[in-house]
Amino acid sequence: MLCHLAGMAQTTRITGKVTDARTGETLPFVNIAFVDGKVGTTTDIDGKYSIDTYYATDSIRVSFIGYVPRSFGVKKDKVQVIDIQLEPTSLELETFVVVGGGENPAFTILRRVVQHKPANNRAKLTAYEYEAYNKVEFDLNNITEEFTRKKLFKPFAFIFDNIDSSDTKPYLPIFMTETLSEVFYRQKPKARRELIRGTKVSGVENESVSQFMGDMYQNVNIYDNFLEIFGKNFVSPIADGGRSFYNYYLTDSAYVGKYWCYKLEFSPKRPQELAFKGEMWINDTTYAVRRIEAGIHEGANLNFVDAFLVRQQYEQVQDEVWMLTKDELVVDLNVVRDTGKPNKNAVQGLYGRRTASYREFKINQPREDAFYSGVEEVVMDIDPLSLGGDYWDRNRHMQLSAKESAIYAMVDTMKTIPRFRTYLDIIQTVVTGYYPLNDLELGPYFTAYSFNPVEGNRFRIGARTSSQWSRNVELEGYAAYGTRDTEVKFGFGGKFFLSRTPRLIGGAYFKRDIEQLGQSSGAFREDNILSSALRVLPNDKLTMVDEYRAYLEREWFMGFSNTLMLRHRSLFPRGSLDYIRFDTEGVVDRVNSITTAEVILNTRFAYKEKYVSGDFSRVSLGTKYPVLELHLAQGLNGVLHSNYAYTKTIARVQQRIAMGVLGWQRYTLTGARVWGTLPYPLLLINAGNETFYLDDMAFNTMNFFEFINDRTASLFLEQHLEGLLFNRVPLFRRLKWREVLGYKMAVGQLDDKHRSEMQLLEFMYDLSRGPYMEASFGVENILKVLRVDAIRRLSYLDHPKARPWAVRLTLNITF
Repeated sequence: MLCHLAGMAQTTRITGKVTDARTGETLPFVNIAFVDGKVGTTTDIDGKYSIDTYYATDSIRVSFIGYVPRSFGVKKDKVQVIDIQLEPTSLELETFVVVGGGENPAFTILRRVVQHKPANNRAKLTAYEYEAYNKVEFDLNNITEEFTRKKLFKPFAFIFDNIDSSDTKPYLPIFMTETLSEVFYRQKPKARRELIRGTKVSGVENESVSQFMGDMYQNVNIYDNFLEIFGKNFVSPIADGGRSFYNYYLTDSAYVGKYWCYKLEFSPKRPQELAFKGEMWINDTTYAVRRIEAGIHEGANLNFVDAFLVRQQYEQVQDEVWMLTKDELVVDLNVVRDTGKPNKNAVQGLYGRRTASYREFKINQPREDAFYSGVEEVVMDIDPLSLGGDYWDRNRHMQLSAKESAIYAMVDTMKTIPRFRTYLDIIQTVVTGYYPLNDLELGPYFTAYSFNPVEGNRFRIGARTSSQWSRNVELEGYAAYGTRDTEVKFGFGGKFFLSRTPRLIGGAYFKRDIEQLGQSSGAFREDNILSSALRVLPNDKLTMVDEYRAYLEREWFMGFSNTLMLRHRSLFPRGSLDYIRFDTEGVVDRVNSITTAEVILNTRFAYKEKYVSGDFSRVSLGTKYPVLELHLAQGLNGVLHSNYAYTKTIARVQQRIAMGVLGWQRYTLTGARVWGTLPYPLLLINAGNETFYLDDMAFNTMNFFEFINDRTASLFLEQHLEGLLFNRVPLFRRLKWREVLGYKMAVGQLDDKHRSEMQLLEFMYDLSRGPYMEASFGVENILKVLRVDAIRRLSYLDHPKARPWAVRLTLNITF
């Protein structure tokens, strides 16, 4: 794990007096300036001077006609007094020679830009606040005449009246959102807060979408060394080590507004790397970025992006304080890259446009501590007036065009057309697995049929209530039947909101069905058709489970939640599993079932995690901080015929770490312990994988039930190099393949008392001989969607059915 400490610029204040070293007389109008900088001053009539600046260098130079120039060291970011004595000298003009050549003049400017980054970065400020306006629009592009005439679109052909053909690709606006907010920042202690004052969304009514469309989730700071865009780490043109990734050229100098600026053009040294091509204007005094325009090189190792353009403009809102005032972003997304040639069969893509404007700045005026308190960074504080159109006419920073104004009415009209709703239903079915049918949703479709050696052919039908029926209560149920075991399986239950703010959900369920114990949370569910079709070994280590459970989930703040659960389970062995005890005389005693009752408390903490929420489910957008999980379970002996008393603890920490040009790393560290005497189904079963599908959360060369322990720890480590090596090989560079390195390890022990409680079967072991390890090398982004890993098992190769090598694949759609 890497740690990065960033220093924040503070003001440097120097005061003092300049005198003649021989007479002691004060010297007026003496020049005092920072070496290798453009900040300076002169002494007043009494020989006194004062400099207060963010743009300090490590020394000042003092010069005056008739005196020997002197230099003095400076303590940056400190208040100090430097009194100066100058020695008189005779003035002589010596011969000097001007020699051409030397380093690229762009490097000189770039070096000073990097040197002044801490001073120009807004993070230097004690506090700031501003008003932000964000407008996001999505357009369907490549709209040809043949496309508009398709029978599919006949019921709502009126939308094509809004096509804009002035662009290279004719496009049709289909979605737009506007957000007005106030953003607040304090440096010490560090705090950020955004208050969403108004939001207007076409076709979507979702608070989490409105939060995400605010300023805090969308803003990119050019002064950071790496800019995260599309989940990738792009090297900033003014990164500390930018010369290793960019070519720079000084091409012009001119006034930009009222500021004299240098124009630097830049382009990637290697086109396949994640770097930009464009130009920036640099202020000649503060070396702050005045304006920048940049795009992604067409050879960059990035999927589905035909073009990308960002424009940013900065203003000096007060002396030596530069703030971003306008931010424009345009991205052209397409499954098939545009060749630039006419093509009547062109695939339709999407334009994504974001325009942001910032004004009403307040600098270094921190609010009271109570204002920044609370863990929610983005707070919905909607002005009731924002529900009316007049509010937006008065407050939006820029007026909408006629085409933009028509989007809201167009989307609202389309929502009322039955054929359009049908298309949306089909898309929802593909994405969620459920087909909406008024108050019900049927599915998931991928569990309708599956097969395994225990059940034979399995058929399943299920349904749940839809949001149309209720947004606060969801009921669901299913039934399944196996042709070999001729048993009916079923389940039913529901969940309901007790409160949305704070988030408080309760639920209760019952099921009688087959389970695969020892399967990771990332694996296919056992009745998924792909789990059946991609088997490596027969799926015959199954368990019939009767389960009652009731739970209450409370989110204390975004990213921190608890779940309290009561659960009762009865386990029945199926297939090659058996529950065997030996009595005192060594006679085999087969146990029909195991029954447990337990109280469970789960805790999850993900600092600054972001979500996009539906009515009940929500999708995590991740966090750069570690995610902590804690599972505590207490078995209750004698309660509802429970057979065992025990305590189980599982702790896990995982994190995704951005590593710049090295790509990104993900690690998962898990520790678990069981107290009590238990049969093997209730112990800690290390997660294996017996399918060809790659399971990130399991050991992919380990079989189900192969290792069982009462204490265990594991480490999963994965490094995604994002083409770091392949980008330098011509063939791989064109294929845009990316490398993945992996390592997984587990240690553990099993007390003999558990073997006395229930005999381990012949294919079950513990980890007492040493750690289990496997290493992998993978290639992802094959055909933009496929990842294939070659995995080497490094230990316990003497086990029956152990596989020294395995090849696993997964679908992985990313930029």
